[in-house]
Amino acid sequence: MKRWGIFLCLLVLLAACGGVNGQEDGGKEQEKNKEQATQEADEKKDSAKEENEENKAEKEEKSEKSEEAAAEASPEEPKEVQYQITGNWGFEPIKDANPNVALLTIDDAPDEHGVEMAETLKAAEAPAIFFVNGHFIDSEEGKEELKKIHELGFPIGNHTMTHASLPDLSQEEQKEEIVGLNDKIEKIIGERPKFFRAPFGQNTEYSKQLAAEEKMLLMNWTYGYDWNEEYMEADKLADIMVNTELLGNGANLLMHDREWTAEALDDIVEGLRGKDYELLDPALIKTPN
Repeated sequence: MKRWGIFLCLLVLLAACGGVNGQEDGGKEQEKNKEQATQEADEKKDSAKEENEENKAEKEEKSEKSEEAAAEASPEEPKEVQYQITGNWGFEPIKDANPNVALLTIDDAPDEHGVEMAETLKAAEAPAIFFVNGHFIDSEEGKEELKKIHELGFPIGNHTMTHASLPDLSQEEQKEEIVGLNDKIEKIIGERPKFFRAPFGQNTEYSKQLAAEEKMLLMNWTYGYDWNEEYMEADKLADIMVNTELLGNGANLLMHDREWTAEALDDIVEGLRGKDYELLDPALIKTPN
């Protein structure tokens, strides 16, 4: 009987231990399940966050493309013309525009300083026309420089293919010098020039005809000095360009892609503005239709 009592006690003890172990195992299992659920929830949150970020990036990309497409589809409205060229190659208001203006032009670009000059003018918010020679845009470097000047917002003018004296050329050669360069420029920047300037200011009846056919405004200049040896210093050039007696309303200033001119450019712009001259925006000039 005593043995049976002991046996029963052992059975109760074992059952109690089993219950405790079962509770412990059950608790561990619950804890494990809880951790797994938390981990899964965190993974879902991370996945959702990544998906949201991807969707946001995709939407932003679509938005940017839409804006670019809209910009391409809706080009800037052309400005109303306000000035016309005069018989002495200056400019006068068509209606009530400010008569106290001066036009900046840069010939023989883009040689060595064309992009630098364009950047200087851009920083000064000073408009200008860059007249291009074809032999400067034969190389890939020259083409990129032309693109850069155009992308900075400056209109590109035609200054002939090789800067030859037009009166010395046949009509066929003149056509290649002028129309051939327009074709070349258009392939690079997507636009044909609206302004033409003959080398040395030497036009022929045929060059005038070609300019008209190409809808380019024939343009010489009122004054310029940077090819004269005595003005091949920045200080001297800046002084004469601003203080010459030839400066007047509608002046058409001739400059070139040269080191001393590039160095003088800021002072020339500042000097003209100091005399209350507004720098003429080429977009406001009447050109042939």
